[in-house]
Amino acid sequence: MSLSHAILGFLRQQPQTGYTLKNEHFDKSVAYFWPADQTQIYKTLDKLVEQGFATSEIEFQSDRPNRKVYTITKQGKVELERWLSEAIEPPMYRDPLLVQLFFSDFIDRETMIAVLMSAKAKHEECLAALKAIDIPAVSKCSDYEQLAGRLTLELGFKSKQAYIDWLDEAIEAIKAMEKKSKRAAKR
Repeated sequence: MSLSHAILGFLRQQPQTGYTLKNEHFDKSVAYFWPADQTQIYKTLDKLVEQGFATSEIEFQSDRPNRKVYTITKQGKVELERWLSEAIEPPMYRDPLLVQLFFSDFIDRETMIAVLMSAKAKHEECLAALKAIDIPAVSKCSDYEQLAGRLTLELGFKSKQAYIDWLDEAIEAIKAMEKKSKRAAKR
C-alpha cells in the first residue's frame, strides 16, 4: 500500500486539510497499521495534486491562518477504486527486534531477556491502546464503514496478542537454554 491511497481514501470521505488528515485520521484510526508523519502527508498531498488525483484550494480565515483544503478528483476516485480492487502481495516484514534476537549470541542471555521483556511491555501497551478504540463488535456494526474498521482492528488485536505470546515463548526458551547450559557447566 502506499500513503497516497490511504490519503485518497480519506479524501474520498470528505475534503481535508493536511492537519486534519494527520491528527484526525492517521493518528486516530489507521496509526496501528499505517502510521504517517506530517511531512510525509504534505509531500504526498502535493504529489497527488501534481498527478491530478486531488485539488487544493486556499480557505481564507479571518481569525486564524488560512487553510489549504484538498479534495479528491474524479481521476483520484478512479485510481483509488483501481487500487482497492487489485490483489496485494503480502507486505515485507521488517522487525529490528528479530535482528537483535538473531544476533543475540554476542550478548549475555539476561540482557536479551531484558530486551524481550521491554518489547513485551511495549506490545502490551499497544494492545491496550487498540482495545480502547471504540468500534462496535462485528455483530453490532451498523454499516460497512464500521465493519471494515472493526475487521482491521480485530487483526490488530490478534497480531499484537500473537506477538506477545511469541515473546513469552522466546523468553521461556532462552531461560530454559540458560538453565540447561548452567547445569552442563556444573558437570
